[in-house]
Amino acid sequence: MAITAKMVKELREKTGAGMMDCKKALTETNGDMEKAINFLREKGMASAAKKAGRIAAEGSTYIEVDNNTAVLIEVNCETDFVTKNEQFQELLSDIAKHIASQKPADVEEALQQKLHGEGETVDALINTAVSKIGEKISLRRFTLLTKTDQDAFGSYLHMGGRIGVLTLLEGTTDEAVARDVAMHIAAVNPRYISRDDVAEDEVSREREVLKTQALNEGKPEKIVEKMVEGRLGKFFEEICLLEQNFVKNPDEKVKTFVANNNATVKAFARYEVGEGMEKREENFADEVMSQIKK
Repeated sequence: MAITAKMVKELREKTGAGMMDCKKALTETNGDMEKAINFLREKGMASAAKKAGRIAAEGSTYIEVDNNTAVLIEVNCETDFVTKNEQFQELLSDIAKHIASQKPADVEEALQQKLHGEGETVDALINTAVSKIGEKISLRRFTLLTKTDQDAFGSYLHMGGRIGVLTLLEGTTDEAVARDVAMHIAAVNPRYISRDDVAEDEVSREREVLKTQALNEGKPEKIVEKMVEGRLGKFFEEICLLEQNFVKNPDEKVKTFVANNNATVKAFARYEVGEGMEKREENFADEVMSQIKK
C-alpha cells in the first residue's frame, strides 16, 4: 500500500512520534493506522506518544549567532522547571546551531533535516529529549537573519529566555548599539519598525475610530481632522519602534538614537514564550507536586 504524506501526518498527530518513525511504522504495517500505533509503542515510542496531547506553553527562547547568520528560536515544554534543566539547555543550543547552519525554510523542514547535516533528525533529537526529561517538548518557531560584515546583530534574552529579541542594524558594526535596540524592543514590544511598515487599511481603521471618538466628545467637525492626525501620532508611537521614546534615554526617540550611531534598523524579531497559546489552569502547588511524583 502506498504511504501518503497525509497518513504520516495523521499518525504523527495521534502519537507524537517522529515523522520518519511514523513512515516506517506505516510501511511495516501496510498502512494500518491502529497497527502502526501499536508498532510505535512496541518500539519504545510510547513515552513521547503519551505526552503528545499535553499542553506545552512554557519553555524558553534562545539565540545563536554564527558569523553573519543569527537565529532566534522558541522551544516549548510543559513546566518552567524544565527550562533550567541542563539537557533542555543543550537541546536549545543543538537546535539553534542546526538552524543557523542548515537554514531550513520553516519548522516542518527543520524537523525533517538531519541534525547538523548528519545522523538523526531534529525531530528524533527532540523525541529523545522528551523520553529523558519526561515532558512534551516542541520547536514552535524561529526567525533567521543574515547580515554583511558592515552590519551588526543585537541579541537580548530577558528573564532567562522568557523574552528573546534579535535585531539587525545596517551601517554599524557596533553590537552594543544593536543590543540596546533589542533591550528597548523587549521592554516596549513594538509591532513595526516604522510608519511605512503599517498597512494602510490598519491606519484607515484607526483614523475612523479616532474620528468617531472626537465627534462623540462633541468636538467641532472643522477641527476633528487636525485632532485625528495629532492622535494618530500617538498611535504610531505605540506600535512603531522608531517613533518610540528610547527606554535608556526617554528624552530622545529610537530613530534619533539609531541615526546618531549612523545606523538603520533593518529587521527585528521578538518572541515571548507561550504568547497566543492555550495555558494550563494549574496552580503552583499542583505544578510542584507533579514534578515530585515523576
